Amino acid sequence: MEDSHADRDVHADRRASAAARLGATGADGLVCFPGRNLQYLTGFDEAPAERHLFLVVPAADREGDAAVTDPTFLVPSLYETQVRAETSVESVRTWDDGDDPTAAVRALLGDCGLREGRLLVDDTMWATFTQDLRTAAPEASWGLASEALGALRVRKDAAELDAMRAAAAAADRTVEDLRELGADAVGMTERELADWVADRLAAHGGSGTSFDTIVAAGPNGAKPHHGCGDREVRAGEPVVLDFGTRVDGYPSDQTRTLVFDGEPPAAYRRVHEAVREAQAAAVEAVEPGVTAGSIDRAARAVIESAGYGDAFVHRTGHGVGLDVHEEPYIVADSDRTLEPGMVFSVEPGVYLDGEFGCRIEDLVVVTDDGCERLNDTDRGWR
Repeated sequence: MEDSHADRDVHADRRASAAARLGATGADGLVCFPGRNLQYLTGFDEAPAERHLFLVVPAADREGDAAVTDPTFLVPSLYETQVRAETSVESVRTWDDGDDPTAAVRALLGDCGLREGRLLVDDTMWATFTQDLRTAAPEASWGLASEALGALRVRKDAAELDAMRAAAAAADRTVEDLRELGADAVGMTERELADWVADRLAAHGGSGTSFDTIVAAGPNGAKPHHGCGDREVRAGEPVVLDFGTRVDGYPSDQTRTLVFDGEPPAAYRRVHEAVREAQAAAVEAVEPGVTAGSIDRAARAVIESAGYGDAFVHRTGHGVGLDVHEEPYIVADSDRTLEPGMVFSVEPGVYLDGEFGCRIEDLVVVTDDGCERLNDTDRGWR
């Protein structure tokens, strides 16, 4: 789908910021291939494939007589029309299937003055492409794109936040649907319920699922990343439901642990209350200037006080953006300072092997004086 004019301005601004950031990190240029960084800079969302498709971004205000100073796409010719229609990048070069793509890369890097100096490449770029880049620029030194883009992507702009609010709203409405499903969920398999969740996310405006949906019933809930299987949901047992969708490429990520019918064991009630209090304490602690580690400690202290410290086996949260897991990570001893615009999950959990698990998760965005929850559904088990 073609971007709106406003979206095109956003991506152009991001490319300009990236070019400026390159100089600040001592890099001369950046090379992206299909993935989240390319999507962030251009809006072009394409899976990696065997053909060479790169965006080259020279650093701003570089000295020299390079013929090309603007961000430039190098794409297989069959992508030219699509790239021109779906992005605001004005400079697009092509190569044909009968050509040597490495020669085309060498020519572009030469015209950009990037055959030497320091180049950053996507952290997840396929080895075959990094090897061809090294062949095309044997005198260059190399680093990772996150050195420049990490500081930009970690703080979400207004367009990103709007998309994430919409994705979170789709997840919230799906939680409401799950509660209305109630006893009708009993007898469904975890996989059937996961498919049902995917349908509801789409009905509420989402695009696909942002990760493999987790539906973990009864003792399967004690496995934090269980996924979903053929076990049937039973009355009176907790079911961990962790899911999300995407809107304009940006994901939601929410967890509720529900009991669809009957009464859960008393032990579960105690665990659920501890997890809910831990999540509330962690969210209350979020504000600019505090460390990510302090948020983890706020959640962990409540669960430890309740006697379940050894059963809280993962970090309290992770950043969320185009990638479902990215900076900042809300982990013990992290001294990363929280800043306005950062978005991350707050998801403490307790997992009792062979019995059940309980996790409650919302996304929050750091504001100038605290935080905004992106999810607003009830956090109870019914």
